[in-house]
Amino acid sequence: MYLQPVQMVNLRSNGSKFMSVSHISDPVMIGSGMNWNQEQQRLMMQGEILVQTRSHTVCGGSVSACMYLPVVRSHVWQQITDYPRWVQYFPDITKSEVLQRGEVKRLYQTAQKAFFFFTAQVEIYLKVIEVIGQQVQFHMEKGSFVDFSANIELHDCGNGTLLTYSVQATPNIPIPAIFIQQAMNFELPANMRKMRQVICQHR
Repeated sequence: MYLQPVQMVNLRSNGSKFMSVSHISDPVMIGSGMNWNQEQQRLMMQGEILVQTRSHTVCGGSVSACMYLPVVRSHVWQQITDYPRWVQYFPDITKSEVLQRGEVKRLYQTAQKAFFFFTAQVEIYLKVIEVIGQQVQFHMEKGSFVDFSANIELHDCGNGTLLTYSVQATPNIPIPAIFIQQAMNFELPANMRKMRQVICQHR
């Protein structure tokens, strides 16, 4: 079963080397139950970011995006779990602080987000569960959301890595879901492009 709609966002990093996928079979499942056919795989390996949306709540949104990084998975893992550096990946995040380390980590993040004619300041306390080298789960404990959860999955792909980032959230400000979903569809691929640029610069 193929998840629809799928949006292909051309967000290539300048100077990055992407691989051919002529050897990859059709179809393939990549993270969070997302299936891509051979053509979609080819575009992703060339640098495009594939986005799939899901319905969530009346005032919330849910989106997943997948990208290829020409970097080995161990390096990607090291970079994405350096949580204070998330201010470099996501321009809206103004602070990302690790409050507790160990088997279960806790983060505190703040962000500033512009919505139409006003700017919202948000904060969130997150419980972080890691499956070493494979997955990071983020669960809200408290913050400026009705609900929030996110998930990152990593998969080997040739000499590089496929990264799938899924997030679902409902802010506690009264904005129709269609606007939240549109913002997520635009911003998540842009943020992942920035993430890829930073990670590739530090390999």
